[in-house]
Amino acid sequence: MDKIASFTVNHLTLKKGLYVSRIDSYNENCVTTFDLRMTSPNIEPVIDINALHTIEHLGATYLRNCKDKNRIVYFGPMGCRTGFYLIMFGKLESKDVLPLIIDMCKFIVSYEGEIPGASPKECGNYLSQDLPMAKYYINKYLTSLLNNPNLEYSK
Repeated sequence: MDKIASFTVNHLTLKKGLYVSRIDSYNENCVTTFDLRMTSPNIEPVIDINALHTIEHLGATYLRNCKDKNRIVYFGPMGCRTGFYLIMFGKLESKDVLPLIIDMCKFIVSYEGEIPGASPKECGNYLSQDLPMAKYYINKYLTSLLNNPNLEYSK
């Protein structure tokens, strides 16, 4: 079997940031997968599972209600718990989505109240939520994005 693209990335040199993971096309349609790497793999601790779940709920809620909502295909956590994937229609670069990601992070950091979709009817693990820790991780990620002029990392 061929090795999948994400397993060809050198996780020993990968740092947190925002970069294009892959671009796929079928006929005339193109989608770009972004790697929102929130912790440095194998160096920093992974994102706590409850915080990861809260970021997923809040990030997906924001993205599916923002001005670019029709371009959003998917937002969800990486299995390794070091970040998230964002898949969008179009052939895009990191700089194209940076303002969107910054706005999403600001939404999460400032969010107060009940977590959207966190009820037994709406979620299969609705009690697995941690808003304060979600804000902690997102604030660290937002700070790194705002302080980093070079968003593209070598893979």
